[in-house]
Amino acid sequence: MNSEPSTKPVAASGSFAAMKSAPYRAQFIAYVLAMMADNIEHVISYWVVFQKFHSPALAGFAVLSHWLPFLLFSVAVGSLADRFDPRRIIQCGMLLFIVASAGWGFFFITDTLEMWHAMLLLVIHGCAGVLWQTPNQLLLYDIVGPANLPSAVRLNATARYLGILVGPAVGGVIMLALGPSHGIIFNTLFYLPMLLWLFWAPTRAKDAAPRRIPVRGLADIVQTIRDIGTQRVLTSMTLLAGLTSFMIGNAYHAQMPGFAGDLGHGDPGVSYSVLLAADAAGALLAGIGLEAWGRLKPDPRIAIVLAILWSLSLLAFASVGIYTLAIALLFAAGFFELSFNTMAQALVQINAPADIRGRVVGLFNMAGLGMRAFSGITVGLAGAAIGIHWSLGLSAVVLLASLFVLYRRAAKSGSPPN
Repeated sequence: MNSEPSTKPVAASGSFAAMKSAPYRAQFIAYVLAMMADNIEHVISYWVVFQKFHSPALAGFAVLSHWLPFLLFSVAVGSLADRFDPRRIIQCGMLLFIVASAGWGFFFITDTLEMWHAMLLLVIHGCAGVLWQTPNQLLLYDIVGPANLPSAVRLNATARYLGILVGPAVGGVIMLALGPSHGIIFNTLFYLPMLLWLFWAPTRAKDAAPRRIPVRGLADIVQTIRDIGTQRVLTSMTLLAGLTSFMIGNAYHAQMPGFAGDLGHGDPGVSYSVLLAADAAGALLAGIGLEAWGRLKPDPRIAIVLAILWSLSLLAFASVGIYTLAIALLFAAGFFELSFNTMAQALVQINAPADIRGRVVGLFNMAGLGMRAFSGITVGLAGAAIGIHWSLGLSAVVLLASLFVLYRRAAKSGSPPN
């Protein structure tokens, strides 16, 4: 097992460097369409399910079913991507997305949807996401290599937010034009470009073939933690992902209607939409701006500082009562969130040992995405007890203290080798 710290150069790539690769451009377009389809399915299915069941418990299950698969299976899927072609694993994820959308459509058309049907389809959708994200990150490495990987990671993150912004609007148009039943079946077409392109996508170099290590479930998680234990970049970035997701994650999005009502600026529905859009717009600007600048060198300490700025933005947002200032703070939060997340992800992929890259990226996703299931407790349930402003503010304060400790640890270790 390769346990020595990576000595690969971590240089800042040029403006939109990944876009110079034709295979990456094809991946980017397919990724935007698939991410848009993911969000269209949420818009249509959540609306119909709410109208039919009016169940807060089912809404809570929808959140858990989305994030728990990342917590439980990210490392296992990464192990599979180490053993097998990641393109085929992503295709399995696309097929599950299609099954989920088609399943919703069948039950909507026949008017036979029961709660257990909805729960099953939500679980299928969550598992599809796990089969997509970790192998897709490995595929980026195969397509562009380590030199342009930071650019590819930022652009894909930008594509994710683009899908989040465009998906609800497109989903609304599809529902109006085709109705929810036929609209969600039509949505399956947006997954096809990724599914089909992967038959021709570049594969890993023959001299980079991974070791055939068996997949062992929980033992893989423990072993991967041990394997990266002496590598400060990997451990600090995985801890960063876990801390930010566990303490806050994106749980404040679910509380945004409450924040909009408390800010008391005009129609709460419009205020809610504007606040969410501000967060997403900040992330989009970060992706485009950092790519256009093309000079920000990936560094663990910079990533932690960006996460600290994100925490401070959310702490201030939780404290203010001025609507326009709240919008500005959420814009800043979106900017800093994309910045530190993409830098941490790029550092993990660049520094991961080649023979266990899938496991290491899977562990990072388990921390960064799976831990979001618990942010519903730190921000959500606590908000019901002490108020959403206090719960988000206290979560941000605890996170800030943890990040300062993590920064001191990274500063003592010094810069990663270049």
